Amino acid sequence: MLAWQLLLPVPHARPRPVFKALADQGFLTDFLPARKTPFCPVAKCMMALLLGGVWMLSAPKASAGFLPVSPDELKMTNEPLAPGAPAILLYRQVDRDDNGRTSHEDNYFRIKILTEEGRKFADIEIPFLKQSENVINIHARTIKPDGSIVNFDGKVFEKIIHKAKGVKYLAKTFTLPDIQVGGIIEYYYTDDFKEFSLFDSHWILSDELFTKRAQFSLKPYKSSFENPFQLRWTWQRLPPGADPKEGADHIVRMEATNIPAFQTEDFMPPANELKSRVDFIYEDDLTEREPEKFWRHVGKKRNDNLESFIGKRKAMEGAVAQIVSPSDAPEVKLRKIYDRVQAIRNTSYEVRKTEQEEKRAKEKPVDNVEDLWKRGYGNGTQLTWLFLALTRAAGFEAYGCWVSDRHNYFFVPQTMESQKLNSNVVLVKLSGKDVYFDPGAAFTPFGMLTWAETGTQGLRLDKDGGAWIRTTLPESSQSKIDRTAKLKLTDTGDLEGKLTITHTGLEAMYPRLENRNTDEVERKKFLEDELKEQIPAAAEVELTNKPDWSNSETPLVAEFDLKIPGWASNAGRRAVVPVGIFTAAEKRIFEHANRVHPIYFEYPFEKVDDLTIELPPGWRISSLPTAQNQDAHVIVYNLKVEDNKGTLHLTRKLSVDVMILEQKYYAALRNFFQVVRSGDEEQIVLQPGTTAASN
Repeated sequence: MLAWQLLLPVPHARPRPVFKALADQGFLTDFLPARKTPFCPVAKCMMALLLGGVWMLSAPKASAGFLPVSPDELKMTNEPLAPGAPAILLYRQVDRDDNGRTSHEDNYFRIKILTEEGRKFADIEIPFLKQSENVINIHARTIKPDGSIVNFDGKVFEKIIHKAKGVKYLAKTFTLPDIQVGGIIEYYYTDDFKEFSLFDSHWILSDELFTKRAQFSLKPYKSSFENPFQLRWTWQRLPPGADPKEGADHIVRMEATNIPAFQTEDFMPPANELKSRVDFIYEDDLTEREPEKFWRHVGKKRNDNLESFIGKRKAMEGAVAQIVSPSDAPEVKLRKIYDRVQAIRNTSYEVRKTEQEEKRAKEKPVDNVEDLWKRGYGNGTQLTWLFLALTRAAGFEAYGCWVSDRHNYFFVPQTMESQKLNSNVVLVKLSGKDVYFDPGAAFTPFGMLTWAETGTQGLRLDKDGGAWIRTTLPESSQSKIDRTAKLKLTDTGDLEGKLTITHTGLEAMYPRLENRNTDEVERKKFLEDELKEQIPAAAEVELTNKPDWSNSETPLVAEFDLKIPGWASNAGRRAVVPVGIFTAAEKRIFEHANRVHPIYFEYPFEKVDDLTIELPPGWRISSLPTAQNQDAHVIVYNLKVEDNKGTLHLTRKLSVDVMILEQKYYAALRNFFQVVRSGDEEQIVLQPGTTAASN
């Protein structure tokens, strides 16, 4: 499943002065890989290895041009190993060179269009991370079934596809012309990475399309300067015959054939964890090859960096005296410290400045927590460590921890990938319990972590190298959506009234995080659109209050005027009303009979409805659906409708208290949600009054 082969000494290069202090604290040693893995909105640092000082100049090598097309490729009408596929990748090539002023990667794609549906692959989108890379040297062409060629000479556009915490994911987009079934499209481009920087890299073999043949190469970074950096690699799920090897020229190469198309499913683990891939990692101090010794070494080094950053006890005791009172109970003290840290300006969630703007601002890096406290601002990683320093100064037993953010990967210590311990949290002993905190992640409630930091493995730091811990997974009741409504059914079958939706825990954190940089109009639209998506019919909604978007502790409460025209439908001389009003999301999940991947919920959650529906005068209830009480231990569904003297009282609860389920449990899970759908589709039968019936 994994191997690490090449221990290539990479000459040492010091970080540029602007990065030095943070690098000394370990904040720049683990950053998001430059390739296009989805970015986590709440991760506190990008994983890249900023080295700087690579003074050898060379321009990025452009791709050599288009390869010849064979008659067999033109004549192909299907692929036996991918029956029914709309298109396949005939050939793919990735060549990475980490030498020179910039690292760069040449990418080549050749796609065969097999059906009308496959024509959509002519819409090309090449994602890239604005802060660390750019896509250049784009060339594309269309080859018609008769072999004639149409070169692309249109415009390449650039659009934002994701924006979070000052980090932008952009995409170069363009559409190829004259696409026909039986034709071929191909394009190549160069990924040009940030100057004076060295990034981990990845060969991701799995693609949306079946791949007939693929070739990969990596020319690792080398220099005449002394450097402790070494390259190693791991792999997973490689197809038969694929074997990355280092040649006599020190270039790592691999060829693969017949790579199955990657199947995307709802509620699946991170795609990067499931794909066929090879990961290349540059380590700055790979002195140990046994996992236990390796992690002890990593733990000691990170602990030394941490203690150097937070070791200002006297300054922190003075700061604590400004925050808490001696008579405060322990939890009150901790809450005050937490709230104070969260109130500090968090630069991780600001639009990142350009290098020119940073130079003009002449901002020196933060050296330690005393410096941070005096300045009144810092990034998310630094603020979490400030919280650790303050809690210790307040007399708490507290530890710094590096945990594995499970947004993109699952962590396995045996692979010795220190860059996957990429998110820092604080463990505090409170009333005999281990409680985890991350105030550096915006809007995270007291005593909670971001979802990607929960239920994951990490290293609790100490001078001896640390100890493995696993963060707690919150219960479903801690992240809840409560919907309470007082509604009326009109003679014409419209349902209207007042609705209050209360978001708590992580269900409140993420709307706040997503809308932190939007105005009141955009936030109002966000909540109204979200509600409309939950109703399986056309609805009119109007937000009537001003929710608190700034406080991480209080629930996010939204109040609406709601109208669903024609909710009750005629059935002869009777009217029927569906039970499920806010259940559109559950109607669309786990519908497929087969499942490839495990089932993965980001975090446990709960949805609770408590609705009253006043009937028109003279209307009577003919029949009510049978109450549902489905308890599968980790998933619970309750539904009950009562006749309360001319008023319907509907209560519904769906709670999910699990993170991951093996694929073998999918049939049971699917059956459970079929019961949920059946319950939600039950109908209340009403007998209209005399007047209504005649109308």
